[in-house]
Amino acid sequence: MGVTKTEIFTEQQNHLASILKALAHPARIAILQHIIKQNACICNDLVEELGLAQATISQHLKELKNIGIIKGNIEGTSVCYCINETVWNEIKKELNSFFVENVNSKECC
Repeated sequence: MGVTKTEIFTEQQNHLASILKALAHPARIAILQHIIKQNACICNDLVEELGLAQATISQHLKELKNIGIIKGNIEGTSVCYCINETVWNEIKKELNSFFVENVNSKECC
């Protein structure tokens, strides 16, 4: 059997790509910004805040939860979400180390 495309890249490259893929939707960015702005766990107000269907928001929350950037707690009949500060800081560190690379394009194009 052939090598899958992800196997030719480093673990770090694959991890960074999965983070960026999960963040690469404006609704997910809006969800994160809303949670950060509230400075608290949010419960059930995303539908009203973002104007998206509950099923759509649930799917976006699932993607964010899969990379660990948010965590949820069940409170009664609802799930409340907040930023996972440990993962947030790890992602911030990875993105900073990626963008710290110097680019010299003066001799190109």
